Amino acid sequence: MKLYHGTNKDFDRIDLLKSKPNKDFGRGFYLSADYEQALNMAKVKVEQLETGFPVVQSYLVEDDALNALSVLRFNGYSEEWAKFILLNRNNPTEKPVHEYDVVIGPIANDRVGVQLWRYENRSIDLPTLVRNLQYMKGVTLQYFFGTERAIKQLKRI
Repeated sequence: MKLYHGTNKDFDRIDLLKSKPNKDFGRGFYLSADYEQALNMAKVKVEQLETGFPVVQSYLVEDDALNALSVLRFNGYSEEWAKFILLNRNNPTEKPVHEYDVVIGPIANDRVGVQLWRYENRSIDLPTLVRNLQYMKGVTLQYFFGTERAIKQLKRI
């Protein structure tokens, strides 16, 4: 399977410690099977950080390589998916809230923080949260590689 990572500067080695905490699936390396999605993420990062230029890195991962890892897969938007994002986004510690090597699931929309705040403050219920977190352009999966074991399965091309 071919996956893409969008960033604002090229690098040779994936360093999980440089990953930001409290992302959808936790601190890790995020990829997409959709080149345009990765390019858009690279452009957003350049805009946010006001430095660098959009870079899309390409990786290959063998399907059978995932079989040797602990993988959690969300096939679509669901309450379980929303709760998992909530758990990761609200993690107050440096320790991960799960032990999966890889998590595969839909990308939430760009206003995740607002929607999670609304849910936590009980202004929306869980089914509304799930609906509000759906990415506006349809289901686009993100691939989270959160352990060194998982990162070793990615081959830069």
